[in-house]
Amino acid sequence: MSLILKSSAFEHGAEIPEQYTCSGKDISVPLHWDGVPEAARSLALIVDDPDAPDPEAPRMVWVHWVLCNIPPDLNSLAEHITSETRPAGVIEGINDWQRPGYGGPCPPIGRHRYFHKLYALDTVLEGLQQPTKADVEAAMQGHILAQAELIGTFQK
Repeated sequence: MSLILKSSAFEHGAEIPEQYTCSGKDISVPLHWDGVPEAARSLALIVDDPDAPDPEAPRMVWVHWVLCNIPPDLNSLAEHITSETRPAGVIEGINDWQRPGYGGPCPPIGRHRYFHKLYALDTVLEGLQQPTKADVEAAMQGHILAQAELIGTFQK
């Protein structure tokens, strides 16, 4: 079985409901997954937008959420995960607003795509304190057993 990532809030390729964006409550979407390899020791989640600032002329990938060291026996993240409610042991990274936690879709122009990427790792990532996406990606090198992707879109 391969790693599969889904949300009860939206289907792959569909629009992310407003409540999960800066136009709404700006809370994290509920996510659930199946197919974590038995050899996995942790999971990592990165949510980013490759269409920033304008999908017609993208110049950067905007990072919305970084989590790592998610226990491999966990198969979901509830809606509205915060620093206070994240599962024990999970490390929260820094997003491109330069703060820890989730920052929802907030495109300045056009319809953007939001990639929710889940990685099953053969290790627990050590020595990371509020890591950036780049920090997590570097630490994951050579440790990815499986990955899954869920894409949602949003336009203000």
